Amino acid sequence: MRRVLAPFSSLAFVCAFALAAAAQGNPPVPSPPSGPVNPPVAPGAAPATPSAQPSPTPPQAAPTAAPPATSPAPVVPGESPPPPGESPLPLASPTQPPIIVEPPQLSVEPSKTVMARINSSLGTVNAVVADATIATAIVDQAQRVLYVTGVKVGTTTVTITDSRGVTRDVQVVVAYAAGSVADQTTLHVTGNPASTQYLREAIAQAVSNAATLRSGASITVTPETIPVRRDLSIDDRVELDVQAQITGAGYLPVSGVTHVIVENIALPSIQPARLLVSDYPERLTANGVLFTARLDRTQAQRFLYYHYNPGTEPGRRILLKAANTSNAPATVQMIEGDAGPGVNEMEIGHLSTKRFLVRNARNEGRVVTIPSGSTVNLVDHMLPPQNIVSAVLQLRLVTGDPVQLALIAQDALAPLDQTIDQTQLLVGGAPHARGVYPVPTFYFNTDYNVDGDDLDLPIGQLPLPNLRQGEALSGDYGVEQVLEVVISNMTRGPKAIALYANPRGGRATGTFLIDGTLVQAHALAAFSRFKIWQETIRAGTYRRIRIVTMPEGGSSYPLRLTFAQDDGSVAPGAPGSPIY
Repeated sequence: MRRVLAPFSSLAFVCAFALAAAAQGNPPVPSPPSGPVNPPVAPGAAPATPSAQPSPTPPQAAPTAAPPATSPAPVVPGESPPPPGESPLPLASPTQPPIIVEPPQLSVEPSKTVMARINSSLGTVNAVVADATIATAIVDQAQRVLYVTGVKVGTTTVTITDSRGVTRDVQVVVAYAAGSVADQTTLHVTGNPASTQYLREAIAQAVSNAATLRSGASITVTPETIPVRRDLSIDDRVELDVQAQITGAGYLPVSGVTHVIVENIALPSIQPARLLVSDYPERLTANGVLFTARLDRTQAQRFLYYHYNPGTEPGRRILLKAANTSNAPATVQMIEGDAGPGVNEMEIGHLSTKRFLVRNARNEGRVVTIPSGSTVNLVDHMLPPQNIVSAVLQLRLVTGDPVQLALIAQDALAPLDQTIDQTQLLVGGAPHARGVYPVPTFYFNTDYNVDGDDLDLPIGQLPLPNLRQGEALSGDYGVEQVLEVVISNMTRGPKAIALYANPRGGRATGTFLIDGTLVQAHALAAFSRFKIWQETIRAGTYRRIRIVTMPEGGSSYPLRLTFAQDDGSVAPGAPGSPIY
């Protein structure tokens, strides 16, 4: 019985497997013929002995025509295969890898050559220039490098093609560089010591002066990024690298690094003998000479200029030229407080005065060498339309023969080294001060008793005569005011006193160095009274105080400083006070 059923059980297993496979989507298998699976065994005949590995074969169906063979359709993940009998979709042609050019765009000067790397190309690479009058191009097949040479200013396209027919367009701009950054420059400064803030500004100016710029280009050197870490003492030096960028409309931008050597030279602080003022014409309507003077070693001179360019005028620049006509070099120390360009006249005057007073107190300045038979621009001050520029300078000839100074107004795009007739000075507009004035500094030495009358000290009240033909100097603009006051308290108790600022001519800003501490005043209304300093003086003691100030351009002076008992008003720097 087991031998008879063994073939039958094997056949049933095969049939069940086939039915399960058909249920999963395979094409139907033809049905076997009717009748028993195994033929009956004749009576008396021995049953068939099964083999060790039975492999029953189902009866063959009648032969039918087979469908044509097709390749299985690709199955996209997430999608069902095509139904049985449906033609599969044809496969897409493979995408050719693109040609990659680094950099993808090229900028080059006329008569100069630049290169670009060609990647992912096959076989021979050809380069065709759309306009060969602007640039030419060749390909180094071995190195896979594109070389482009500028011919004239303009733009064009280089098309690269490899053996596959794949192309890549490369835009080419041919223009002149905006300028060049100097490799190295040396800066000589003074200062006891030279502060980090001043050094950064002076270094930025030195890098700008050392660069070569095309007409209309400008250079950017950010002082905050200059890596100065400490003040520079007298006879000390430091070396550092400074980044600079030169740009201009129609030019290729230039970036570079200038190595700067900074040396602090020992020079004593000295007082100037005269004050030079250029405030006429204050409103510029033409180019020309604004002021001339002679600088020699017998005396230092302070120089104030203040000029406005109306909105209807073209852009200008103010240059202070120093000409050395001798056969030996000359050196000039210059302490400068410049401000602008800007549209707020009071702010420009305030910033200029503040910078000068702070730097002059530390003897912070530049030492500039003027080669023999040459002219150097000590100042290059841009002056766009509807803007104001101002500066307070202190000039001192350290070595060499006398040099000639000339303050020039010229077009912003004009060459910096152009010559100009200095025999005629510009005139026009409302009269303002232009000339030489004999007193650059006023000194006040006085006493104040805390239980006595208030002490009033006028600032900018005494007009100065002009040593040249022209207006007297009203308001004492550019004149340093040094006040030394001894405050005494001979009473039996402490006394709270204060120093008040009281504008007498109109709105005014102010800068005060009180015992070396910087105190500033926003615009104060005329005849207002604000406290700029306060202190309690102990009984039976005295206090010496030193105040340095200067009337500020754009403000209406005179101004009165008053020592009086503290009235309890808002303290300097407190909320509600214009003093900071």
